[in-house]
Amino acid sequence: MSRVRRTPLLASLLAAVLAAGALLGATTAGPAGAAVPPPAPGWSLQWSDDFTGPDRSLPNSADWQIDTGHGYPGGPGNWGTGEIQEYTASPDNVRLDGAGNLRITPLRDAAGTWTSARIETKRGDFKAPAGGTLRIEGRVQMPNVTGEAALGYWPAFWALGSPYRGNYWNWPAIGEFDIMENVNGLDSVWGVLHCGVNPGGPCNETNGIGGSRACPGSSCQSGFHTYRFEWDRSVSPNELRWYVDDQLFHRVDEARVGAAAWADMTGHAGYFLLLNLAMGGAFPDGVSGVRTPTGATVPGRPMLVDYVAVWTRGGGTTTPPTTPPPTTPPPSGSAQLYLRTGSGAGDAQASAATATLPSAGGANHDGTPYQPQVFTSGPITRAYDGGATRFDLFADAGTTVANGQQVRVSYDRTGDGTWERVETYQYFATDPVPGYEHYTEARGLRSATGSHGDLVNGRVRVEVWSAIGNGPSTLGIGNQSVVRIPYA
Repeated sequence: MSRVRRTPLLASLLAAVLAAGALLGATTAGPAGAAVPPPAPGWSLQWSDDFTGPDRSLPNSADWQIDTGHGYPGGPGNWGTGEIQEYTASPDNVRLDGAGNLRITPLRDAAGTWTSARIETKRGDFKAPAGGTLRIEGRVQMPNVTGEAALGYWPAFWALGSPYRGNYWNWPAIGEFDIMENVNGLDSVWGVLHCGVNPGGPCNETNGIGGSRACPGSSCQSGFHTYRFEWDRSVSPNELRWYVDDQLFHRVDEARVGAAAWADMTGHAGYFLLLNLAMGGAFPDGVSGVRTPTGATVPGRPMLVDYVAVWTRGGGTTTPPTTPPPTTPPPSGSAQLYLRTGSGAGDAQASAATATLPSAGGANHDGTPYQPQVFTSGPITRAYDGGATRFDLFADAGTTVANGQQVRVSYDRTGDGTWERVETYQYFATDPVPGYEHYTEARGLRSATGSHGDLVNGRVRVEVWSAIGNGPSTLGIGNQSVVRIPYA
């Protein structure tokens, strides 16, 4: 369930999937079982919830947090998807049903306002072990509603890269695995990967790389089905796989998206899991061709979740999370450098901040730092991985016309003050409309001197300045602008 507005998957793909549904193998859906199945041979259970508890009780607060409102604080409005409901923590919208299920129910009041629910795991470290495989699985019955009465229904079971927490603007680079999505009561399950940059990029954002098919046996709406996702690091190239009722229907490997995008979405601490039932938004609107929900949409049809579980196989085991010791910013050793308050660069800070880039004063400072904001990280000891510098800088010139920002990234391999590699990128001309724009390495190098090599107690310096224009600009820092250095 993408965090920004998303155009629908191709109508032709949907038509082909629905037409093929009758030809696919079948299994019996059955009622809720209320218990997590035992591990298959070779698999070890890492975490699970079978949603056992009294009727109208909330999900276990030790495992889950309930999202409320229309977006994360400081994040995109309407959860970035255009969905229209308000998420609440009311048992009317989210509760255990006393029969071993989680029940998420969308409701509409007399004024036409929709409410629903969205929960996410507190753990954010679900990750395939090196040389092994991660398996995320849930047994779910989609809302039992079809036709015009279902327009706007958008249930989802998915995983989002943990660096999204506290930032909310680094999607899709941090990765998103949509294990199960459905819209408008269609008998179809979508599995989608989001990665790279938006728009376009290796994952064709904002669509993502998706696959879909009809549910085996009973329809997705009329019975429970098991939705599974696997991240396999035991094969080369590494691979992601999507299943419904043990039937493989989608796969994406590292070669398809490229090493850089794969590293961005797999090189962090891991993923957290989400369950939600949205109403309206870009995906259901795009598939239906109308704005949803409509007056014909019927409220009160819940998504039921029997269990959610995470297993691993091979490559060692996944240990429960521990509370890391506090660090003094800027932390050293990171390959992902957020530009921080205090002129440091390292881990993302808890909140967003800004830095001012002084006006170029009408002069041309293309290629030469002019009163730059400077951010430094070190000591860093890491091996050069053969890649290239990547960055995503949040820049805003307000209403000033013809401003342009520029960045230089310099590498001091040993911390002795000698900058062995210096990269200056083409400046980025911002528009005169208030709001952040994204200045990335896609602008291209203007010049580069020296070469990369391993960092041993080395340093990285990032300089950002106004190259042209007659007004100051704003640089988003704290948990916003980030530079990714090519070091493992």
